[in-house]
Parts: sequence; structure tokens; C-alpha cells
Amino acid sequence: MAAVTLCECFARDGLQHEPQFVATAAKRALVERFADLGFTRVEATSYSNPKVVPQFADASEVLRVVQRKPGVYYKATCANLRAVERALADLDAGYGANEVSLLVSATESHTQKNLNRTREEQWRNIAEMAQAAGGRFRLIGTVSVAFGCPFEGKVAPSSVLSDAARFAELGVEHVALGDTTGMATPTSVKALFASMPHGIVPIAHFHDSRGTGLVNYVAAYEAGVRHFDSSFGGVGGHPARVKYGEGHTGNVCTEDLVNLFESMGIDTGIDLDALLETAALCEQALGRELHGRVTRSGLSPFAIRPERR
Repeated sequence: MAAVTLCECFARDGLQHEPQFVATAAKRALVERFADLGFTRVEATSYSNPKVVPQFADASEVLRVVQRKPGVYYKATCANLRAVERALADLDAGYGANEVSLLVSATESHTQKNLNRTREEQWRNIAEMAQAAGGRFRLIGTVSVAFGCPFEGKVAPSSVLSDAARFAELGVEHVALGDTTGMATPTSVKALFASMPHGIVPIAHFHDSRGTGLVNYVAAYEAGVRHFDSSFGGVGGHPARVKYGEGHTGNVCTEDLVNLFESMGIDTGIDLDALLETAALCEQALGRELHGRVTRSGLSPFAIRPERR
């Protein structure tokens, strides 16, 4: 079965809602650990306004001190033109990210809540950012609430596909569809990804709010998706200041996803011997037990590659 590319999101999406600041040295150690583990895409930080998301006040410092591994994309999230300008300045200084994500929401209500502007204002913002980037980064477009909105409910697939096409028109070839509060089903996942515009590299970014994250990733794989986002321990999912209701809204657990794919004979490229140790380090960084199931139960014997049995 075709191999997959996983993006480890702990250091950015995972930490964005954490109330306690995680030390720069700890972030550096985790980012380097993820790359050593075999992740060829790692979310390293976000160029967020420090007054809005204090967790990433050290964005430039994290990127400056991280020891890079060849062949790995280190991603930074950018919410506006100022963020892209910061990313370019760091790149000119010799230590910037080599991948940048640009974010839109599929609905007007979520755009207002999450970005404090209208959808059209955000699309103008995206166009300015893509132009300013000048081809110096690999750009990742993300469509949030692509499978359902906590404020508006059902999202028209045609609107999501139109957003993906708009990204492509701006030269953004990699587009992630986000299931922001876990509303996707295997049926909706297969239908939407099967209809993605030609020429786009689709990325699945699902949350496990309703316990459907893993089965939706399998559905995405069956629909031809080979790029997936996840976070150790299932942490992250949304900034603390944006309330989507009660309950768990976090990402799909990396250790559980790797275990599932490897059990299915799908190569993740991840060092299985060090996987659970890394999950434990992530728990230590946050000082609490996280949501990973195989962190407690151990890897399935079917996940262990034949040469190691």
C-alpha cells in the first residue's frame, strides 16, 4: 500500500491553546526530535501576534536555534501580511521556515470568530501574502470547518472546492481540508476529497472531537490522500480564546494514527522504536497525561514491521 507523509503538529497547533508558556529550549528539543523520528513535515511555530497568542512570542528564536535535518519541511503559520514579512526577514537572516501555511475558513461566522474579518477580506489578505512570499516558501493552504461549522452547521462542498481552487489560482498547490470540530464522516470525507480540483496535493487535517478521526483518515486514504496532519497526545485544535462548545476538540493522536497505518501495512516512515518514548516526552513537556491510546496500551503487534519481529 502506498506510503504516507505525516506532519507533526504538536509544536504549533498542539501548543497554541496551552495557557502556560513552553520554554524555547523545550520547543527546540521537540521539533528536532520529531524530525529525527522520521517526520518530513513539522509544524515548528506560528508568526502570531504575541499579544494574541503569547505561546509563540519566541517564533523567530525557535527557528533560529533549531538544528535542521535535510529533506524536512519546517512550517510556520502566518495569519496576515505582517506575519509573512516576519517569515521573510527570518529567511533572509538564514534561519527561517521553508514552509508557510495560509488559513481561510469555509464559513463567514467562523472567519469572523477566528480571524476577525470577513471571508472576502481574508481572501484579499491571502492574495497579498502569497504574492509577498515570492515563491520562497512552499505554501500550504488550509480551509477550516470544511466538513461542518460549529456556528452555521452544514457547509456546502461546492464552497470548499471553490476555496481550494482559489488557492490553486494563487500558486498554492498543497491544500489541507480541516475538520475543525470533528463533524466529518467517512462518506463526506470520501466525497469531498474525491472532488478536489486537479493538480492540488490534498492534505487531511482532522480532529477527534467525536471519536471519528482515525476512521476518517482511513476514508481519506481510500480517496487518494497521502498527506495527513496529527499531533502527539491529540493536543491542540483551537486557540483558547475561540470557544467551540464543551468537550474534547483536539487533533488526532499521532501515536494512534501511526499505529493504525502501520498495522494496515501503510509505511509512515516513522521510527516505531522511538514513537512511544516521544509521546511520553510530549506528556512531560505539558505536565499531564494526554489522549494517546497506544501510549498506554503499547503498539499493536501488527504495527511492528516484519524485519523487527
